[in-house]
Amino acid sequence: MTAALHVAVLEDEAMLRERILLPGLQRFGFAAVGFETIAALRAHLDAHPVDLVVLDVGLPDGDGFSLARALRETRPQLGVVMLTSRAETGDRVRGLTEGADAYLTKPIEIDLLAATLHSLARRLETVAPAGARDTSHGWRLSADGWCLLSPSGGSAALTQSERRLCRRLFDTPGELVAREALIEALTDQIHDFDAHRIDSMIHRLRSKARTRCGEMLPLTAVHGRGYMLTPQG
Repeated sequence: MTAALHVAVLEDEAMLRERILLPGLQRFGFAAVGFETIAALRAHLDAHPVDLVVLDVGLPDGDGFSLARALRETRPQLGVVMLTSRAETGDRVRGLTEGADAYLTKPIEIDLLAATLHSLARRLETVAPAGARDTSHGWRLSADGWCLLSPSGGSAALTQSERRLCRRLFDTPGELVAREALIEALTDQIHDFDAHRIDSMIHRLRSKARTRCGEMLPLTAVHGRGYMLTPQG
């Protein structure tokens, strides 16, 4: 099993950091830890391996632009994503010029942040590079299973439940997967599971694929029986 990506989140607003960003990223499979100051982040980087950093611009002991530049100079292998409320074009250009790999603005949808981090990780080959080099034409999962990838290269980050659901569907492409089999893939408590949740999850998965990848997921419902995924369309 591929190890979780380690993400350090530098955000001085405690509620946003602790109640939204960290639990949200953990739900999408990241090993995420949070920090309030640049000094705390630097101390962590010196002592622990980190794959990706999410950082704000306005910080108590410095600014994110300068930090992004310093990280790019001293830790070129580190993926850097700026997440800030500063949405002016000049700020975006400065952030990317200073060394950020991506520049996102608040408020942010967690699945978009997660997809950005997974995409960046693939580019940096911190997630198994074979997945990034896959040139097959069709829908597929990333090497670690945390992203749904479209034929055109679009990417949608998956929650743990969505990941399990997709893995089961991709296990037997083009074949009917019974609702009972999907439930077994999601939980050990199959008798306590509300079967209607499967339909809701499928609806969200289709919507996510359409919104994040710009394409329709070739997932067909077989009334009363289950679902069939045809990755090649």
